[in-house]
Amino acid sequence: MRLASVSDYRELARRRLPKMFFEYIDGGSYAEVTLGRNVADLEAIALRQRVMRDMTEIDMSVEVFGQTLKMPVGLAPVGMAGMYGRRGEVQAARAAAEAGVPFCLSTVGVCSVEEVAASGTAPWFQLYMLKDRGYMRDLLVRAKAAGCPVLVFTVDLPLPGARYRDVRSGFTGATQLSGAINTAWQGATHPGWLWDVWLHGRPHTLGSVAGAIPQGRSVTDFLSWIAKNFDRSVTWADLDFVREVWDGPIVVKGVLDPDDARDAVRAGAQGIVVSNHGGRQLDGVRSSISALPRVVDAVGGDLEVFMDGGVRSGLDVLKALSLGAKACFVGRPWAYALGAGGEQMVSKMLGTLRSELATAMVLTGCNEARNADKLLLDVAL
Repeated sequence: MRLASVSDYRELARRRLPKMFFEYIDGGSYAEVTLGRNVADLEAIALRQRVMRDMTEIDMSVEVFGQTLKMPVGLAPVGMAGMYGRRGEVQAARAAAEAGVPFCLSTVGVCSVEEVAASGTAPWFQLYMLKDRGYMRDLLVRAKAAGCPVLVFTVDLPLPGARYRDVRSGFTGATQLSGAINTAWQGATHPGWLWDVWLHGRPHTLGSVAGAIPQGRSVTDFLSWIAKNFDRSVTWADLDFVREVWDGPIVVKGVLDPDDARDAVRAGAQGIVVSNHGGRQLDGVRSSISALPRVVDAVGGDLEVFMDGGVRSGLDVLKALSLGAKACFVGRPWAYALGAGGEQMVSKMLGTLRSELATAMVLTGCNEARNADKLLLDVAL
């Protein structure tokens, strides 16, 4: 299969992965209305084509927290990526480093923060808050010791949204025995995945928080563990707890409302990610791209504003930059690529995004990604 776009990586991942793991990557919550909006609202924005401009040189780089990114893209935190490719988080981190963009490691990744950092480049670290604050303090110390330069504090998952696809595929809601049988059967019918991930990608634990999870719990049962152990009492005051250990930049991920963005500024955050968790939490809310301009207008001069949700091409990246994002984080695109064929495919996917962004910049007359603005758009939400 020749791979031309993110949709092609998705199709190859669908063929290669057991259904339960593909549906976990691909699905959203409830009726998946917001999942659809994320993509459709980006598609509805029209770029403004410009001609007869000297576009011999273009510059896709942006500077974020003292780090120069070769393009305004980062790999968003994706849970359990080590189930899509052998030690998947390590493979994705290497591909990101080669492309000159950040990789953000999920708290619930299969590979631990130490393992990913040992691969050559310390990742940004994404934090979920557990009820056990002693464990959280230790985890922050570990991330700092591993050299992680930025902390991404995800705040829109006090409990998991209802994801119907995961129930239907057997990923969640099954007994431990039936879940094990289902995983074994689906793995046996996907021999490439079985060899690469199931047999040679062990251990299948949530590496960074493995010490907080009871022994014997299946990695596919982690959502029920999250529901019991993620802390619903978290408020903006808890950034003070984080600051007791973490002295680097803090980016708050999961902001859609301008008032919440202002609260993030007051709480001392250095950045926010405008995000609805990829349509995987509260269904029926705004798309990320439609929320972005209001958030930028409210706080854009006070901290760095990023966006994720629905980005499937370099054209989407330019649209988000034009509406005020400093950079975009992509989750599903790199998870699809990892599932399609590991590090090599993640690198190819990033190359696809880079090529698409370059083309969009040339044809809109945008010489510098860092200076993209609304003048590049014909229609904005």
